[in-house]
Amino acid sequence: MDLYLNGKTAVVTGASQGIGRAIAKELAAEGVKVLAVGRNEALLDSLKAEVAGAGGVEPVTFIQDLVAPDGPQKIAAAALSILGQVDILINNAGRSRPVDVVGPEEPWVESMTLDFDRQRQLTQQLLPHFIARRQGAILNLISTYELRTINVSAVAKAAVVAWSKQLAGQLGQYGIRVNCLQPGLIDTENIRPYFPGDERRKFAEREIPLGDFGQPQDMANMAVFLVSPRAGYITGSVATVDGGMRYHAF
Repeated sequence: MDLYLNGKTAVVTGASQGIGRAIAKELAAEGVKVLAVGRNEALLDSLKAEVAGAGGVEPVTFIQDLVAPDGPQKIAAAALSILGQVDILINNAGRSRPVDVVGPEEPWVESMTLDFDRQRQLTQQLLPHFIARRQGAILNLISTYELRTINVSAVAKAAVVAWSKQLAGQLGQYGIRVNCLQPGLIDTENIRPYFPGDERRKFAEREIPLGDFGQPQDMANMAVFLVSPRAGYITGSVATVDGGMRYHAF
């Protein structure tokens, strides 16, 4: 199926590894010029090599810590300067942050900054550009936020969902779509520490109808569809890629 993405441009944060890397590679395979943003230069360089070796459009890498106070401004400026125009924004950067019921403020401040504030600020930096062009697709990667224990990232991502739905309501008049993509248990560095040894297999057999954790590519497949013109009548939605788990409290 032609997704009509050839020649488009995209910004992907957290693109050096995991889900963000898979999304950047899949976009490039569809002919999208990607500004791949991350902190790890070696991993971003290897991303370029992998894409080039597979015959995709070689991404442009941009080394930037999104959490830095001027991170969103620098990323937006680089995107407009390097790409000329931005058609797609994928806010993927984030990190699981479990905390105790009572504890210090630092983890809350740090995680809310990364998982909500900076994503909102980067989006706001690019919104005037999207509005002026009367087009754009924004996809916010969220998380499994219905948990039985406190995780700051999950709280922040729940806020991202509410904000995304509100944005979708206001930006539709400009031809701008805003959606969220929620993973189930995807085999990434973020998830593996919580399921050591044989725990992954046991949990998957018990709770996931498809029998195993998903792969970053499973997320990338849905992400690329959602930002494509093929999904032109989808906005304000939360798409879930979880192998049928539908069970979030673990």
